[in-house]
Amino acid sequence: MANLKEIRNRISSVSSTMQITSAMKMVSAAKLKRAQDAITRLRPYASKLRYILENVSGTLDLSENAFAEDRGSNNVLIVAITSNRGLCGGFNSNIIKKVNSLIKEYFSDSSVSVVCLGKKIKDVIKKTEYYYSNEVIASHEDIVGAVSFERTHEVSQELMRVFQEKKADRIVLVYNRFVNAVTQSVEVEGFLPLSSENSQNSNSTKDYLFEPGKEEIFAELIPKSLNTQLFKALLDSVAAEHAARMTAMHKATDNASELRKALKLSYNKARQAAITNEILEIVGGAEALNA
Repeated sequence: MANLKEIRNRISSVSSTMQITSAMKMVSAAKLKRAQDAITRLRPYASKLRYILENVSGTLDLSENAFAEDRGSNNVLIVAITSNRGLCGGFNSNIIKKVNSLIKEYFSDSSVSVVCLGKKIKDVIKKTEYYYSNEVIASHEDIVGAVSFERTHEVSQELMRVFQEKKADRIVLVYNRFVNAVTQSVEVEGFLPLSSENSQNSNSTKDYLFEPGKEEIFAELIPKSLNTQLFKALLDSVAAEHAARMTAMHKATDNASELRKALKLSYNKARQAAITNEILEIVGGAEALNA
């Protein structure tokens, strides 16, 4: 009977776990809908704004646009975005693997630092020499838990200042891009310096008339574009996180259901065996009395 009690306890434990994973799946599904709507609305605007900025920046010299200065890759700053919580499959581990891969890629020739936006990447990188322990950015480590344009603005301003002061020659974003509810792709996206590939690849040379002036326009356009790019990456990561957690919890619920079925089958077999043994003992005792 002790064996039956152990199996009953396991069935009860698996059932409780299944209720938790099922609830987490439903919560993630509800949050995913809002996050998906947010990133879907922002993507066209962010993409067009970045395209315009890259096109127009090709018409300026370095004295007018210091953010387009290509200084090589001697000092690389990686901005890695993960979640603050786990139970989302390979969502965080994929970012950690990609960051480690980038560190190895730049390690021999460059100085590499990592800005951690999200607790999971911070827990790993903080133990290494690559952790970028800037107080302004570090104070916003929970930004992925409550993404807002205002908080993103503070981080993007700090990244721009780091580039302007030549503490970093190149800044890249590493995050999970939301594709659909079951698919997320790890993206490595250039943040600074600004690229003018769009204008260089264009078949036609465009001449721009600036009103009121280049300085005033770019003083407003560059920070807005970079802030929007970082904001888009954070929204992408949040949507991908909810999608990954929903998928992981769906699989966990299915696995728990299969395990519970197997345990119930084992329980019934053990129970039938115990009943059979009791019957055999009773029959044996009756025969012994008759003898």
